[in-house]
Amino acid sequence: MDPKRIQALLEQVSAGALSPGDALDRLRRLPVEELGDAVLDHHRRLRAGVPEVILGEWKSAEQIARFLAALAAQGSGALATRVSADKAAEVLAAVPAAIYHERARAVVVAPAEPEPGAETGGADAAPGPGVAVVCAGTSDLPVAEEAAVTLEFLGHAVERVTDVGVAGLHRLFPYLDQIRQAAAVIVVAGMEGALPSVLAGLVDRPIIAVPTSVGYGVSQGGFAALLGMLSSCSAGIMVVNIDNGFGAAIGAARICRGMT
Repeated sequence: MDPKRIQALLEQVSAGALSPGDALDRLRRLPVEELGDAVLDHHRRLRAGVPEVILGEWKSAEQIARFLAALAAQGSGALATRVSADKAAEVLAAVPAAIYHERARAVVVAPAEPEPGAETGGADAAPGPGVAVVCAGTSDLPVAEEAAVTLEFLGHAVERVTDVGVAGLHRLFPYLDQIRQAAAVIVVAGMEGALPSVLAGLVDRPIIAVPTSVGYGVSQGGFAALLGMLSSCSAGIMVVNIDNGFGAAIGAARICRGMT
C-alpha cells in the first residue's frame, strides 16, 4: 500500500468523510495477504519504498495472473518481470487491465486511481526524478528495457540512450548533456563491459552497471563483463548481477528517493 494513500485514508477518517469501520475494511489486507501458494506483501511499498514485484520466470501463467490481480486490487498497480510471450498471452486474457511489454518481458497493471504527484507511474502522475538508461548495443536492449519499464512503473521519467558502445564511442558524445541531467545512470553492456567505466569518467551522476550475457566464448555468459565492471578503474561504479535490469532500476529508484 502506498504511504500517500494511507495518509489520504487517515485524513478522510479525521475529517469524518470515512468511518473507522470502512477504513478498517480497506486496510484489512495490510500488511500481507495469504493466497495458499504465496503470501503477498502489501506493506512493502510503505516499509521499503517500492512495492512487491512478481518474478514470473518460474511461475505459471495462472499464478502470475492471480498474484497480479491481488496486488493491483490495492489500487497502486502491479508489475511482473521475466514473463515469456506465451505466458503473457494467458495473463492478459485473465487480467484485462494488464499490458505486456514484450522486449522487457514485463506485464504491467497501471494504478486504478492515479493521484497527481504520486509516484505510481500513471499517465496523470507527476514523474519522479529522471534516470538515464544507457545501452551499449542493440543485443542488450531486453535488459535495458526491463530497467526502463520498472522505473516507469515506479513513477520515474526515463531517458533511453541506445547503441552507444565502445566499438563506436563517438556515438555517445551527443547524448552526454542529456545523461548529465539524470539523477542516476544505469549502464547496460555485454562483451567486455567497458561502457560503464567510460561514462563514470565523463559524468558526475551515480552509475549503476549491468553486465549482460551477450558475448562469445570467453565472455562466459556475462562473467567477463561482470568482472570488467567490478575491476573498473573509474571509481564508485555500482554493479548488479548479470542481466539484472530490474535490480538496477530498484537501486536507481532508491537513489532518486534520497534526492526528493
